[in-house]
Parts: sequence; C-alpha cells; structure tokens
Amino acid sequence: MYSSILVPVDGSATAALGVAEAIKLAKNQDATVRVIHIVNELIVMGSNDAAYGLALVESLRQNGKTVLKDAEALVSAAGIKVDSILIEAMGDHAGHFIVQQAKEWNADLIVMGTHGRRRLRRMVMGSDAEFVVRNTPVPVLLIRPATEHPQKTEHEGDDREHRSLSTSPFTPCRSMSPVGSDYVGS
Repeated sequence: MYSSILVPVDGSATAALGVAEAIKLAKNQDATVRVIHIVNELIVMGSNDAAYGLALVESLRQNGKTVLKDAEALVSAAGIKVDSILIEAMGDHAGHFIVQQAKEWNADLIVMGTHGRRRLRRMVMGSDAEFVVRNTPVPVLLIRPATEHPQKTEHEGDDREHRSLSTSPFTPCRSMSPVGSDYVGS
C-alpha cells in the first residue's frame, strides 16, 4: 500500500515519534523512507552583522546534517531502505517544502510529529502540520506525544474521564486523505 514514506525531522521529540511510527509502517509495507530537514536561512537575514549571520546559517546546516544522520541511522538499523535530504530554504514555512518534496519524490505517505499547539500559540507560530494536511496530494499521518492529562471519550459522559491505557509512546491524530478538493478524516 505504501512504498515511499516521507518523514520531516527537526531534532524534536515529536519528530522522533514520527520516525518511530514510519519505521513500523515501512517494515509492515516493505517501504522506503526518506527523511528531510529544512534549514530556513531567512530566519537569520535580519542580523546586522553579516559574519554572525553566516556563522549561524552554517551552524543550522551542521545541526540539520546531524539530525538527518541520526534519523537515517535509526531507520537503517531497523533494516529499512532510507535516504535523506537537507533542504536549504529562503523564507516560507517548512510545510511548503515538505509538500514540495512529497510531490517531487512521489511519496505515498507523509508521517510527521506534531506539537499539537492550540489557539494563540498556533496563530502566532503557525502550524507546519496543518499546512501539510491542507496542501498535500498524499495522505498524512500526524503523531503527537501521549498526554499525561486525562482525556474524555465519545462513549463517556462529560463528567467521566480516563487515562489512556495504551503502551504506545504516541497519540495518533486524525488521519486526513485528499478526496477531490476536500479532505476526508478517519
């Protein structure tokens, strides 16, 4: 069903959860995994000191290479075919480059960790995951960290709470698949 799985990584714990889930899927599907990291050089363009800006960009590149190397090693150690790409960008959201890479590489699925930001934080910081879900032509599996907070279920009344009994280290979000110009959730 899936032969090519794209996994964006940024060195965060949530991205590591995305890699772990992609490994499980790739093993099950005998798929190839591509991990990508985006270095956005526009972040440092506001610096008045050019030497500082260049040093910072180089530091971001080196960090990106390390993040990719670590993710690639995890996937490879699981016996899965893997490659990686460092994307250097000037502006735009990382989500734009994730969608572009999914199209260029003909990915069948994107698996990515998400921080699950809500309300004002998402408005201020943006959501790469939301951008990807809304703009990609392929299915997206979003993985967010398991929560320590009690959750309510559809089967329980508003006054009853429970803790997840899952031993899985992540909480899957709704998956979204493109159908025509709309998305259908499952």
